[in-house]
Amino acid sequence: MVTPENVKDYILQGLACEHIEVEGDGRHFDAVIVSKAFEGKGILQQQRLVFQVLGNKMEVIHALSMKTFTPEQWKKRA
Repeated sequence: MVTPENVKDYILQGLACEHIEVEGDGRHFDAVIVSKAFEGKGILQQQRLVFQVLGNKMEVIHALSMKTFTPEQWKKRA
């Protein structure tokens, strides 16, 4: 079974993150991802980037809901 820690590791293997949180039940996951790679991109582009990083791992993850932020957006939110 895929764990939230696995999903976090999968994302970190392909995306440098300032902050990342992943929760889930083995099939459905929720993530908060903060990365400089999101700068200058809209929300859909940011999420596509994460899905691109995950690639075929999405077959075992099944469902991923995410909130993506640039470091600047994250600082303003916190």
